[in-house]
This record gives sequence, C-alpha cells and structure tokens, in this order.
Amino acid sequence: MTAAKEKRNLLFEIGTEEIPVRFMDSACKQIKETIGKGLADARLCYKELTVWGTPRRFALLVKDLDVLQEDISVEVKGPAQKSAYEAAGNPSKALEGFCKGQGVSLADVFVKELNGVPYVYAMKHSQGKATAELLPQMLVDCVQKIYFPKPMRWADLDMKFARPIRWLVALWGSDVLPVEIAGVKAGRYSRGHRFLSNDHVEITCPLKYQEIMRENFVIVDQEERKNIIWQQIQEVAKSCNGVVKEDEELLEEVTYLLEYPTALVGNFDESYLLLPPEVIITPMREHQRYFPVYGKDGKLINKFITVRNGVAEHITTVAEGNEKVLRARLSDAEFFWKEDLEKSLDDNVEKLQNVVFHEKLGTIYQKMERTREIAAYLGKELGLDAAQTEKLQRAVFLLKADLVSNMVYEFPELQGIMGEYYGQKAGEAAEVSQAIREHYLPRFAGDALPESKIGMIAAIADKIDSIVGMFAIGLIPTGSQDPFALRRQATGISQIIIQKQLPVSIQGLAGVACDLFAGQLGIHVDKDKVLSDVALFFEQRLENILSDNGIAPDVIHSVTVTMPDDLYQAKLKADATHAFKQTEQFAHLMGGFKRAANLVKANPVAQMEIKENLFADNAEKTLYDAICKVEKETAACVEQGDYQGVLAQVASLAPAIDGFFEGVMVMADDDNVRNNRLSLLAKIVALPAVVGRLDLLQN
Repeated sequence: MTAAKEKRNLLFEIGTEEIPVRFMDSACKQIKETIGKGLADARLCYKELTVWGTPRRFALLVKDLDVLQEDISVEVKGPAQKSAYEAAGNPSKALEGFCKGQGVSLADVFVKELNGVPYVYAMKHSQGKATAELLPQMLVDCVQKIYFPKPMRWADLDMKFARPIRWLVALWGSDVLPVEIAGVKAGRYSRGHRFLSNDHVEITCPLKYQEIMRENFVIVDQEERKNIIWQQIQEVAKSCNGVVKEDEELLEEVTYLLEYPTALVGNFDESYLLLPPEVIITPMREHQRYFPVYGKDGKLINKFITVRNGVAEHITTVAEGNEKVLRARLSDAEFFWKEDLEKSLDDNVEKLQNVVFHEKLGTIYQKMERTREIAAYLGKELGLDAAQTEKLQRAVFLLKADLVSNMVYEFPELQGIMGEYYGQKAGEAAEVSQAIREHYLPRFAGDALPESKIGMIAAIADKIDSIVGMFAIGLIPTGSQDPFALRRQATGISQIIIQKQLPVSIQGLAGVACDLFAGQLGIHVDKDKVLSDVALFFEQRLENILSDNGIAPDVIHSVTVTMPDDLYQAKLKADATHAFKQTEQFAHLMGGFKRAANLVKANPVAQMEIKENLFADNAEKTLYDAICKVEKETAACVEQGDYQGVLAQVASLAPAIDGFFEGVMVMADDDNVRNNRLSLLAKIVALPAVVGRLDLLQN
C-alpha cells in the first residue's frame, strides 16, 4: 500500500456544560454536514463519519480517513492568446504574470480554444498535503460555524457556543492534534459521568472511545441511548401490568437529558385519577418528563415511568423523590380544578376585558366580539340553521374563557382543553364545549382538525381575526420571523377548508375582519392592501400544501397564478390538472395549444365576435364548430365541479387545432381575417382558464 492510501481514524470531542435539549439534534447534523463537506473539499476520503451527542458533549468519529490528500492536476485558464504574446511572438507581461501567479514556467503553457477564442492555459499540479496539517483548522472552523438559536459568551471571550466549552479531545490515530478553541487546548482526556466517574478519562485511540466512555457510565451514541431507554420503559411498564404509549418527542428529549439511563416506576394517589387525564399528564410530561402509564383498557392508571441519569443503585429512593415532586404538582392541579369549577364561565369572559390581545388590536374580549361577527358571517355562508347558529354564538363567546382560569395560568398547554371540561361541567351543550377545544386546532403540522362544523367555523374565525389584525398594523411575517405564528394559523385555515371541503371565500372572510377592526377600534385600515397581502399569504400556504401532496411546481403555478379565493376548489383544480398531465390527451393537445397561446400573447386583440363569413378555409369552420360544442360541454362540467371533464373536453380539440394550423396561415394580410383567426385561438386559450393556465405547464 502506498503512503497516499494509508488510513487513520479521527476522534474529536467537544466537552461542555449541559446543553439544552432543543439544540442537540440540529447541532449534530450541522457537525456531520460541515465536516463531511470540509473533507470532500479537501479531497480526503473516508469509510464512515459519525456524530454523537450527550448533554455534555458532541463527538465526531471518522473511520479510515486518508493520511494524505490526493494529488491534483487542474487546467487553469490564462489570458487570451492575442494578449499573451507581443507582435514579435515574445511573451507579454500579462502572460509572465499569469505564469508567476500559477507557479509554472513559460514552457508549461499551451493554447486552447474556448467558444472559438484561443486562450493560454497551464496545467497546475498540486501535491497533496498531510491530513494532520489540514484537520486542526477544519475542526476549529466547524465549531465556529455551528448555529445555535441562543448562543452564549463566557468569561471575557468573544467565542459563542451553546454552553461554555470545558475540554477538547482531538486524536489523529494515537496522536493529539494541535487544536485550541476558546482558550481550551485539545488533549486525550475526556470526562465521564458527572457523578459516577471522574474528570480525567484517557482515550487511548479513536476506536476505543465508545467502550472507554461506557466504562465511565456514558453512552455516547444517542440512538443507542434512545433504544435502551424505550426498551427499559417497556419492560418496567410490563412489570406493573401497564402500557406506555409511543411519544417520540418526549423520548428524544429524555435521550438528550442523560448519559446513562435507568428507567424506574413511581406511583401517585388513585384519587387524582378523578381529575381530567390531561391535568395529570401535563405536569408529568411537560414539567417532569415522566411517561404516563395506561391500563390494558387504555385508561390512565396511578403510575408513571421516569428515567434517571445513573445506575439502579438506590432506585427506590429516587422513585420516592420523584413521587414527592409529582404529588405536589398534582395537589396544585387538584386545587386549581376545584377552584375553577366554582367560577362562572360568563364571569371569566368579562375578565377578558382586562387581558390585552395586542396593544394596537385591543383586548381578548374585543377579539372575541370580532370573532363572533366573523363566525356569524361564516355560519350564514355555510348554511347553519337557527339552532346551530345559536350554539355557534355561545361557543365563540366562551372560546377564551379558560385563559383566566387558575389551571391554564399554571399550565398554558391546556388552553382550550380545560375550556371544554369547564363547559361540560357548567352544563353547556356538547357542541359548544367541543368547539372551545377544537378552535385551537390544528396546533401544529400533522395535528388533528376540528370535527364539528361549529368547531371548524370557530377555528377559522379566530385565526382569520389574528391574521388580518396583524396585517392591518403591518406585522406581516418576513423571512424566518413569525412571532405571532401567522403562517401556522393560515395553514390551519387552509387545511380545514380543503380537507373539510368548505366553500369559503378568503377575501370575504378577510373583508369582514377588516371592517370590524376599523369599526370597533377606529384604526385606519388600508383595506385594499390588506386584502391583497392576505390573498398572497394564503396563496403561499396553498402552494405549500399542494407541494406536500406531490403536485408538481408547474401545475401549482398554473392553478395559483390568479391567486385563487376558494382554496378547496383550487385543490380540486390542481388534482385534475395533475391527473390530466399523466394522460396521452395532454401530450396530443399541448403542441397546438401552446402555439395558440403564444400567438394570442404576441398579438393581443380585443375579444370580438367570430364571423363565419370571414372563414376562408374549412379548417376554420371545423375548429369553430368544435369550440362551440366544447364550450357547452365545459360549462356543464363546471356546474358539476368536474375539472377533469373540462380538461378532457379541451383536449378533444387537439385534431381540430392541428388541422387549423396545417391549413391556415393565422397572420393573414387582411386585418379582419387575421383578427378573426386570432379570436378563434383566444377562445381556445380561454376555455381551460376556469381550471388554470395550461400554457404554463411543461410538456
């Protein structure tokens, strides 16, 4: 084996104070991507690149990495030949400067044509450097490039990182690389578990890193930790005849909170099971990172499972400590529940007059009043009867009542959920209580949508009020900035409309909201601008939804180019166009159709009545008769919402269009004849416009 093929293993560990869970996964991916790109750019090959993360470290292991860069030969373009040589054939200063800059002699240059112009070239040979020379700066650069949403500085350093860096390990084989970051010099000593090991764990070589750290109670591979945690949880749950439901988010969070997992079970008083399940689960999950346990019947039981960062020694004491903490939280929750039930929901609503929604948009109570008006408009549009309308108005009146409850104040995650329970306990109609919870849906991508019609209307009305209000005062999301989650709310509205097949006008909704802001708060609203901005905002949400459903960009553009107002119908049109593109009819039509569209675009004429007496060729009459027939058929298809039928009818014109172009010269000398023919083509182009711009589709 030649020296260039010699391989070594690289280990790089960044030791820190405990890093927030939310930073870990992204940082691991960034390290892997940055180092992978750096090695590729440096022409260094390797067998495997792995990045691990624990609360106190990031670790990079690169197996079988080249010891030397590959040599490289590159053609370098110099000046044009006419500039490279003087009249007598001697090299010019431009050529001499090129040779000096590239480190080549005049004898090494040659002439080569580029786009018909001769240029001087040189073949530049670069000998590969030792990998050990390249790695230190590459590793430093990688650390400095890692992005954290909220980095911190420490001591008097300019360095920013998630948390202060306390140690570094940088091993190239058995050799220590000269790496220094934030005043910390790399060595071969890592640190084990904070309580079960010590601060000086010697790493003898990269491939023994995992084994050595395991001996010091650190499982560095996050996937291994996750599997161990989940297996232990299942075993502990089985031992107490319980079941733990999959919770990937909580499992990942726990994985990054500890380095050496041991699962254990705890108990709480059965009397707390009289509380709503969410009241028990929320403090468990959100505050203590406990996994709730369910019985075989799917109901919550008085047990929980948690995972300690350590071994099984004194596990009973640990369980008792966790039980004590949870007991206090559940006791508080029980107190809040009883206190809240003694209060009237109507009284809670009145308290909302003192809760500010936004300093420029009034209180939560005023938001409720606007939402009721929007909901009334929407209910009428969707054909609610008098009884449903009454329930809708009551539901919207109570939507935010739980915001001033003790429970939601302590556990904001329960807003809406508690409102439903309080409504049930107060004797509100089932649809009213259900709508209180549903109006927050969907809360995130993939979340459930409202099931009841009242819940759908309440959700749409509440969200459109927030969107229009923020747009009216100029708080439109830009870039990644969206502090009021307006994109999520607009996506929620769009998903409800599309999936529940609601005939809702976004412009109608936004218009009602605009008028309410101006009338209620007396603020100036540039209605035309707000409506235009809102339309574009929803168009972007629609495009994202269609893209997620596998609709091609050209199809999306053909449908959304006119900023559709009815999102459900736009979805149907996109689906129809997508299906049409897969047919032979599409292929047969598009050649002639695009030719017609291009001629109409290049030679716009005022839409005029087509005069049969100006036809000079049977192909014109044939095309005209076919258009008249298709116009009637497409009108019937539109009435039925059959957009695929519309496109199929337009596609049936393909033979007549082709015959027209074969037998007729469109741009005739006679103005009347020419305009008559262009009007025929304009009719063809206009036929599918009810579905979309077919001329924007790619063949």
